[in-house]
Amino acid sequence: MVCEHLAALERELIAQGLPVTYRGRAWGENCREWVYFSCVLDLKALRARLGLPDCVEDHMHKGTHDGSEAGFYCSTCQDGVMGYHPKDAGNARTVS
Repeated sequence: MVCEHLAALERELIAQGLPVTYRGRAWGENCREWVYFSCVLDLKALRARLGLPDCVEDHMHKGTHDGSEAGFYCSTCQDGVMGYHPKDAGNARTVS
């Protein structure tokens, strides 16, 4: 499980039955635990609805050869909850 700053979001996504596509240290030693879900996360709506703390930052990476993602990163705990980057999501479900 990710840190307490992102745990409510992770629990909600799991409860909705969204598949986890990866869990672990996504980017090396500067990450603790990142979990990726098969969906698009509506960052603005989720931040407002869940009241995420200031240490949780929006994260968007549009890679050219190393993948792409969009989600939330906790700068205190180095955890992340990610979904697909909206431009690479195809017809993936959006969670808001």
